[in-house]
Amino acid sequence: MTRAVGRVVLAAAAAAVLVVTAFVRAQSPSPPTVGSTVGQWWKMLGRDLVALADAMPEDKWNFKPATGEFGNVRTFGEQIKHAACANEAFMLEIEHKEPPAECENGGPNPAKTKAEILQYLRQSFARLDAVVDGLTPANALEPAGGRYGGQSTRLGLITLAVWHGADHYGQLVVYLRMNGIVPPASR
Repeated sequence: MTRAVGRVVLAAAAAAVLVVTAFVRAQSPSPPTVGSTVGQWWKMLGRDLVALADAMPEDKWNFKPATGEFGNVRTFGEQIKHAACANEAFMLEIEHKEPPAECENGGPNPAKTKAEILQYLRQSFARLDAVVDGLTPANALEPAGGRYGGQSTRLGLITLAVWHGADHYGQLVVYLRMNGIVPPASR
């Protein structure tokens, strides 16, 4: 065999090894991280809550139950805006920053229409996504908190954010069903 042929065979073998290695790595899932473990549920909640909010027609965003034990509840739109503000508040408290005021009443964000509030909701999930993705064993138990989350840890506030969003999701499922709409996640 000539040297030229030998080099071609060697290059082809090296290329084959690289292709097989890349294929094997692509097939092997990355090991879980603290952020990915919590993040899978956070991202699912974000996807489902945004889809639920989008499913409610804009002319029903002022709906709130009036019969039964629903005294003094928020409208559908107020619930969505509150959830977005709470996401933002938890994220800021994790970062040791001042959260927005009045999240109980929707907070200071000027969003009013369905499109504006949906955008606010999407942004609030995206901003907290970055914090969740950055959660590591080294920083998960770092102290964090404030007036919304109380004194806790980064992981504690992220867990609270998942619980809080899921709680509002459950409430809003009732709002949709009372308006004859099956939530997208239940279809």
